[in-house]
Amino acid sequence: MKATIQHTQQGIGLYIHWPFCLAKCPYCDFNSYVAEQIPQEAYAKALVQELQTTLAEIPKVPLTSIFFGGGTPSLMLPSTAQRLIDTATSLLPVSENLEITLEANPTSVENQKLKDFYHAGVNRASLGIQSLNPTALKALGREHSVGQAIEALTIAKKIFPRISFDLIYAREGQTIQEWEGELQEALALTHDHLSLYQLTIEPGTIFAKQYRQGKITLPDEELSTAMLTTTEMITNQYGLQAYEISNYAKPGAESRHNLTYWKYKDYIGIGPGAHGRVTLDQTLYATERHKNPVKWLEHVQQNGHALSVKEALTPAEKAQEMLLMGLRLIKGVQAQQFERRCGMALTDAVNMSMLSALVEENFLSWDQECLKTTPQGRLRLNAILEALLK
Repeated sequence: MKATIQHTQQGIGLYIHWPFCLAKCPYCDFNSYVAEQIPQEAYAKALVQELQTTLAEIPKVPLTSIFFGGGTPSLMLPSTAQRLIDTATSLLPVSENLEITLEANPTSVENQKLKDFYHAGVNRASLGIQSLNPTALKALGREHSVGQAIEALTIAKKIFPRISFDLIYAREGQTIQEWEGELQEALALTHDHLSLYQLTIEPGTIFAKQYRQGKITLPDEELSTAMLTTTEMITNQYGLQAYEISNYAKPGAESRHNLTYWKYKDYIGIGPGAHGRVTLDQTLYATERHKNPVKWLEHVQQNGHALSVKEALTPAEKAQEMLLMGLRLIKGVQAQQFERRCGMALTDAVNMSMLSALVEENFLSWDQECLKTTPQGRLRLNAILEALLK
C-alpha cells in the first residue's frame, strides 16, 4: 500500500461485496448464496477487473475507506483482499487514516485467517456474533457457538487496532432483564464499537414465512421501546455513545465507512448486487451491479464490469435519500450540507406543516440549521420519514 496523503477534496468510500456464505441465516435479506465450492480465483480476478474498470472512470479523489461485506467476506482468500486493497490504493490517492474493514464470522476455520487479513491491509474487523446466548444462536441459524464467538473476539483484539461486533436483540421471547444481562456481558468484551440491531422481519426471508404462519412472534412496541432506551443507557455507562440508531462507539471509533452512507457521501460499490453513489461531472449517479454471482461473473469477464444500473438522481430523489440516511444519525442532517448536496433547500424537501407537528410532539428537533430526531423520534423513525417526506 502506498503512503497516505492529506487532501482537502471530498473523498470516496469503496464497498466490495463477497456473496458467498456457509449457510443462509433465517433473518438475512442480503444478497448472499450458500456455496460448498467457491471458485476463489475466478471471483478474485473478476473483482480486481471490475475495480480497475470502475476506478478508471471516476475522478481521482482520496479513498477514505474500504469495506469488505457480504455474504461472508472472511471466506475469501486473504490474498484476494490484498490484491483488491493494492489495486484501490495504487489507482486512487489515499486519505489519512484509511479505514479498511472486513466482516467475519467467528468460526474456528476463519480465526486462523484473521492474522493473514491483517497482513493484507485490513485494520478493522467487524464480527457477526449476533448473540451470546446458545439457544438464540441456534434460533438465528448461526454456525458458531458462544465459545467460538468469545475466542474470535479474543484473537481479533490481539491482531486488529479496531474491532466491532454485531448483536441482535428484541428477539422472540426475550425479556428486558435477559437483554440487559447479555448486553453487559457483551460490553465487557467490547473493544471500541458495537452494532446493536433490533430483530426485524424482512420480506423474502425464512423468518418472514414463519412470521406469516404465526410460528414466531416479536416483542410489542412498548417492550422494544424499553429495550432501546435501556440499550442507550447501559452502553453510555460503558463509554460507548450512540451515534446512529443502531451503532455505538467510543469517541473517534465510529465506522468511517458507514458514516459515508449516513452522511450521504460518494461511495463505489463493486461485486454482485453492490450499490454505489458516484458524482461524475457534478451529477450524482446511483449505480448497481448484477445480483446473481454467476451472471455477475459472466458480465465482468465479457465487459470488464457488471453494471446493471447507472441512473442520474434528481434533486427530489437525492433529498429523499439524504433524509432517509441522515435522520438515522444522532447529529441529524445539516441544512447547508443538504442544500449543497441535493440542490434544494431542506425546507422545500419536507412537508413543513408535518415538520412543525413532529417538532411540537417532540419527535424532531429543528433550529433552521439542523434537523434531527429526538430520543422519542428515533423509536418511530420509519413512521416519521413517511409523514415528513413530500
